[in-house]
Amino acid sequence: MAIDHEKAQKRLGTVIRNNRKELGYSQEVFAFYCGVHRTYMGAVERGERNISLMNIIRIADALKLKPSDLLSLAKL
Repeated sequence: MAIDHEKAQKRLGTVIRNNRKELGYSQEVFAFYCGVHRTYMGAVERGERNISLMNIIRIADALKLKPSDLLSLAKL
């Protein structure tokens, strides 16, 4: 089964945004915790960036999730 990469990026971004907001983090503070720039995080949340494995790990850690759980929430 082929994965639509654009839809996958958007789903992952939506999951990241929703979980970030649940934790009460602003995008700027969350980006700082992840070690990335705020504009990068905005692009990730909008599904405009293809995230590296290292950034998936950082983001999952900041969300208090395992990387596999983060990907599962996005149905990936």
